[in-house]
Amino acid sequence: MLNSLKQTSKNIGREISRAWESLSEGWRELLSRSGDALTHFGRHKSGKDEAKNEGGALAIFPHWSLLAGEVEETTTDIVVRVEVPGMDKEDCRITIEGNVLHLSGEKHLERETHDSTYHVMERAYGAFERDIALPQNVNVDKAEAHYKNGVLTVRLPKEGSGKAKSIPVS
Repeated sequence: MLNSLKQTSKNIGREISRAWESLSEGWRELLSRSGDALTHFGRHKSGKDEAKNEGGALAIFPHWSLLAGEVEETTTDIVVRVEVPGMDKEDCRITIEGNVLHLSGEKHLERETHDSTYHVMERAYGAFERDIALPQNVNVDKAEAHYKNGVLTVRLPKEGSGKAKSIPVS
């Protein structure tokens, strides 16, 4: 009977190990596929702490969110699209240095009423930064950026010098 219990214990241990490995592999795959889309939203760079201004009620708002994006290469351009819903174009900043597009900004908390209670709060607020590797250098002097329906699109003509430049968002 003791041997049977030992064998059962070993079998359970192996199954737990397999389950843990499967779960770990799933998380590794998720992180691999998300790349740098998982973005940290920190305190507001403007110096305003909107959660604090709300009497601490929003001190537990999420600090991580996905800034999902895609990098498309055409025959003439590199086109980067990033989902940044709930922002004004004036709150987005884009710079390019070499083959890296640097996106930063600030997402502000906007409440319609102050006499309410949140039961679910999954949207992240605050300052963020994200770097996106480009497949090659681009011509920063001819780069364009547009913001429409929560999607920031940056069109970058190929073959640039690699020098740094800020790009205004229209």
